[in-house]
Amino acid sequence: MCKVHILTLSSAISGGDRPKLSLRDLAELTPSEGNFIAWKSALHLFLGTPAKIGVETAFQAKVPSMMFPLQGAQMLQSLERSLRKSLPESLKVYGTVFHMNQGNPFKLKALVDKWPDFNTVVIRPQEQEMTDDLDHYTNTYQIYSKDLKNCQKCLVSPEVINWKQHLQIQSSQPSLNEVIQNLAATKSFQVKQTHCILYMTAETIKKLVPSLLEGKNLSPNSGKPKAICQEMFKPSSLDVTHAALVNKFWHFGGNERSQRFIERCIQNFPTFCLLGPERTPVSWNLMDQTGELRMAGTLPEYRVHGLITQVIYSHSHYLNKLGFPIYSHVDKSNKTMQKVCNKLDHITIPCGWNQWHCVPL
Repeated sequence: MCKVHILTLSSAISGGDRPKLSLRDLAELTPSEGNFIAWKSALHLFLGTPAKIGVETAFQAKVPSMMFPLQGAQMLQSLERSLRKSLPESLKVYGTVFHMNQGNPFKLKALVDKWPDFNTVVIRPQEQEMTDDLDHYTNTYQIYSKDLKNCQKCLVSPEVINWKQHLQIQSSQPSLNEVIQNLAATKSFQVKQTHCILYMTAETIKKLVPSLLEGKNLSPNSGKPKAICQEMFKPSSLDVTHAALVNKFWHFGGNERSQRFIERCIQNFPTFCLLGPERTPVSWNLMDQTGELRMAGTLPEYRVHGLITQVIYSHSHYLNKLGFPIYSHVDKSNKTMQKVCNKLDHITIPCGWNQWHCVPL
């Protein structure tokens, strides 16, 4: 049956002897209808725990908790519902899981420490997608945790995060900074945190976290931009040939890897742009794999026309009809975009937008 005779193990336990049993030997023991009691005795012999406490309890007591991927549509849908109860702190992970349930075009996977009462969730790409150690646009993780001590234990594992790569961690929880700084000291990587203002549209907040609208005096007619010259500017969407233009003006872009990321976003998610007199994009907005509106831009010579306000309004209006949660971030120094968000009745979320750029030493 196996290298270690299971009856010998059982008698050894009852007689008080303790033969040496390796993890490999234990793995070779296959419980069946006829030997299940003896198999449990062998397991407790290996763990050094009393047989009466139960196999599952013994494993939890002796074996370090490892994160594991959720399998199947039902589990991911259940995760989405659970994360919704923890908004807005779970927003970055919630938005990502929402779009995983809409087809998962970036082929992401969700890891949890336990199920269904999880403490920590990590969203990450599949290993086969992360072939370039320097590509932090692809090597991006979204994290939400109810227990920071548990989170730090989970993130130590190289099976959860590959700390040998250039990578990004994104979260709506600023408290994760302590966890990541602690890991930087033990895992030997350099980390730079970016903290920005986080916005959600009023329509999204009404559906997901209506309590955030308490005390807000929003007029029914507010949030609409001024009309633009429709003869000069035509609404359209981006195609992959426009990625270089977006990349040129994106604050986090300007390189080959960022352009490939932009191309992927254009190919997989709804975009919106305005075409100028030459019928090329003069103002645009995109969406990334987390469902966040990103990479908005306008050509310098057209920045006095209020085009970006119209672009974001039209893009958001379309995405709202699709039932998508709509949110974005703005740098604290970007006063122009803050004014745009205020005009459109986008609401500031207290927890903020957080990203940690990690580079191994």
